[in-house]
Amino acid sequence: MKKFIVPISVLLFIAAAGLCVPSVEVLSLSNRKRTSERFYSAELCREGFVISYTHSVNKGRVHDFYRAVNGALLLEKTEFVSYGAGIPEPDEIPGAIWSVTESGYFISGLNRKIPRLVMAVGITARHSIAEGRVFSPKTEELFLTDYFPPQTSLILQIKRVPIVEYMTHRLNHL
Repeated sequence: MKKFIVPISVLLFIAAAGLCVPSVEVLSLSNRKRTSERFYSAELCREGFVISYTHSVNKGRVHDFYRAVNGALLLEKTEFVSYGAGIPEPDEIPGAIWSVTESGYFISGLNRKIPRLVMAVGITARHSIAEGRVFSPKTEELFLTDYFPPQTSLILQIKRVPIVEYMTHRLNHL
């Protein structure tokens, strides 16, 4: 029996260490002032996600499309329903591709790498997050006010976290 104690102890140590090593790549949504208030999603990190909000000036809904690339967020494209104040002009974004569809205006080819995105949870803006790289009226959204109080300053970033931490802060998914 004594000859099994050391190998079993080593295996238990390795298993415990494996649970504590940052091994899961996630999208982290955390309160900037209270970092204990946070949620993680490996699915949104893997599949890409859409942040949607109501534009403060033209009151149209905007959808920004992101994905994880090399530990950072990549803003790929944006969609908005009405063109006007607060929306960039075509020549303001070199290399961007503008298009118009029945659902609105698209700017693709943005490819802006963002290490972390800081934003405030808005009441009027109705910020939401959804899985995927397309958005339709049937897309299921998670409204950030269901997870954080209005006006909370949030940090969105790609992180590696231990499996135990991921399981205890996992975002209830769509």
